[in-house]
Amino acid sequence: MIRNLLLVATILIGVVATSHSQEFKDGTIDTGDKYENASLEHYESPEIIKKRLAWWEDARFGMFIHWGLYAHDGCHWNGQYGRSEHMMLKLQIPIAEYKKIADAFNPVKFNADEWVSIAKNAGMKYMVITAKHHDGYAMFNSPSNAYNIVERSKWKRDPVKELAEACEKQGLKFGVYYSLGRDWHDPNCNSIKGRRSNTWDYPNEEGKVLEKYIEGKVKPQLKELMTQYNPAIMWFDTPEHVTKTQSLEILKLIHGINPDCIVNQRVGNRLGDYAVREQKIPETGQPDPWESCMTLNHTWGYNKIDREYKSVETLIYNLVDIASKGGNFLLNVGPTGEGVIPDLSVDRLQRMGNWLKVNGQAVYGTSVAHIKDFKWGKTTQRKTKDGTTLYLTIFEWPKDGLMTLEENLDIKEVSMLISPDYPVSYKKNGTSTTFNLPDVAQDPIATVLKIKLNE
Repeated sequence: MIRNLLLVATILIGVVATSHSQEFKDGTIDTGDKYENASLEHYESPEIIKKRLAWWEDARFGMFIHWGLYAHDGCHWNGQYGRSEHMMLKLQIPIAEYKKIADAFNPVKFNADEWVSIAKNAGMKYMVITAKHHDGYAMFNSPSNAYNIVERSKWKRDPVKELAEACEKQGLKFGVYYSLGRDWHDPNCNSIKGRRSNTWDYPNEEGKVLEKYIEGKVKPQLKELMTQYNPAIMWFDTPEHVTKTQSLEILKLIHGINPDCIVNQRVGNRLGDYAVREQKIPETGQPDPWESCMTLNHTWGYNKIDREYKSVETLIYNLVDIASKGGNFLLNVGPTGEGVIPDLSVDRLQRMGNWLKVNGQAVYGTSVAHIKDFKWGKTTQRKTKDGTTLYLTIFEWPKDGLMTLEENLDIKEVSMLISPDYPVSYKKNGTSTTFNLPDVAQDPIATVLKIKLNE
């Protein structure tokens, strides 16, 4: 019980870690999106948005991959500690020096099928990889810009292409991440107040013309990503100074090529199909479709000295908590410079997958269930033509196996997913329902009670 209480306390206060964006001393995160907490606006009808998001809202769980030059020596450069995937900014590495990392980058152990298998075995339904992060280096074949992994590395392969093909083969949806308003390689990209810009190579912030960057680099590369890899998701980051007109132009460029491509909130200016919550889970649900992206340890990119990983218990709690509030969980891995997903990451993902093989129906394709005072865990529901099914995921096992819900449920049948043949009895007490469960939890992490209701 103490372990569970500590777990819940950890979740409630939120996870604060080094993010894509700047982390301040008070724990807030600079996402580069001035409308981060505002409700979304759409230039399309609600019916179009709903249809586009249908598979995504059923999926609930995806893999985020932060992989780039910062992984070459695990967020270190010339013996200096760069802390995170932002090491170019942190250490103010000149472009001429940073390019030397690109020349040495050689991930000979990369295996796209293996990465996708890890995600699939974890129970993940989609994958999003950094096609271009803030350092401006393209991890894909970009004919419009020679600063890319095919032209500027020893390796000379296209991991985005290989991952897209592996996802199609193994049945996962594929998406790409693109840093929109931050690019430390481009002379015309400046961020809000200059605090995230490359001012050591390009000190004249006032002389930077964002339009030149958008037209000369962003739009050509987005066309390449859309036509070369046909992503199901375009995951933008840090819109910064991007105008609403530019955000709309980018959306229409994407949907002009593939109307079904999902675009996240960070295309900027309150646009996009769904909201993003970084490194945190809202205490309540969100009015818009939403996704929580989180790290497994403290950093997004591979950091060779960061071995403080979240426990499997915490990760499963996060997943169920997010699903119970109607959101998706995009969980990050940071592969090494050799192209290997660290063992500590694989271990946790595999154990999540083992739990989901038994209990996945409490997560996938579910929606918010408005159950009162369920202090032992989280609740989701699934509605079909055959009726409504509630799923009670129990993290804190009730004393003596007696669990009372302050709901007068009209129950058709009840069972536990891990022990479907165990006879679970229940008693209705006016406005509440008490379940008679085993004295001890059937699953050491979380046991799911499945309740079919009469209509």
